Amino acid sequence: MTHDTFTGAMPALTTPFHEDGSIDFETFKQNVRRVEREGVHGVVPVGTTGESATMTHDEHVAVIEAAVEAADSIPVVAGSGSNNTDEALDLSRRAAEAGADGLLLISPYYNTPEPAGMEDHFRTVADEVDLPQIVYNVPGRTGRNIAVETAESLATHENVVGYKAASGDLGRVGEVIERTREENFAVLSGDDALTLPIMSLGGKGAISVAANLVPERTSRLVEHALEDEYAAARELQFELGPLFRTLFVETNPIPIKEAQAMCDQQPVRMRPPLSRLRGENREELRSVLADLGLDV
Repeated sequence: MTHDTFTGAMPALTTPFHEDGSIDFETFKQNVRRVEREGVHGVVPVGTTGESATMTHDEHVAVIEAAVEAADSIPVVAGSGSNNTDEALDLSRRAAEAGADGLLLISPYYNTPEPAGMEDHFRTVADEVDLPQIVYNVPGRTGRNIAVETAESLATHENVVGYKAASGDLGRVGEVIERTREENFAVLSGDDALTLPIMSLGGKGAISVAANLVPERTSRLVEHALEDEYAAARELQFELGPLFRTLFVETNPIPIKEAQAMCDQQPVRMRPPLSRLRGENREELRSVLADLGLDV
């Protein structure tokens, strides 16, 4: 399987919960079907936006199974990372058994390995689980960047087909693209506000928070950029810019779940320790959604 399978706009799916805190699988599957109808190119369950950090492993796998069941003809790229290599390997194997088409692997957090340990971590999973894999650089969550040299080396592994860039450092992202452009490797934006700049450097799409809410417009933005139609892509970037910024005014996924509730896509419930969006930010979000013509 090539990186082309993971080109385009893929929502980092939120996970809806019932009032008792259990997972609302029916609403989750409805959301998968909705974003597919509106043109996304894949879905990414149980990542950071999906609150995987507060799920048991059995819940984690059950959400992947639900996504596979609901998706019709788009790939399911399952979050299966951990700061424990054995745990990441176990989750990745279970994700493969659940029917995932690919894996998203966050770099080890808290224990902040050195580059050699980081590369060994990713290679262990890539060697043992025969699915295409995307490594995920988000130092604001993990405390450490994936070194550019590590990304370059991993790109030579047949199962490591992509890199999700969420460092906020365009220079670093550009260097990863520069060093891997001869490989079968897709660099994807992990920050909605930087999707167009990253794609102008050669990025292949986005794993997007906003695509939960506005999948059609997010997908069109990415498609325009893939076709080098940058004037049209810029118009959508500017149109969606206030939303991209507001969705990160507090910790993700707090704002996106509030926005989905405002648009009647799902209840606004998160697992502790996440809390509701503060009142002043809630009003700002409601205003941004109204300006986009969404029914709030």
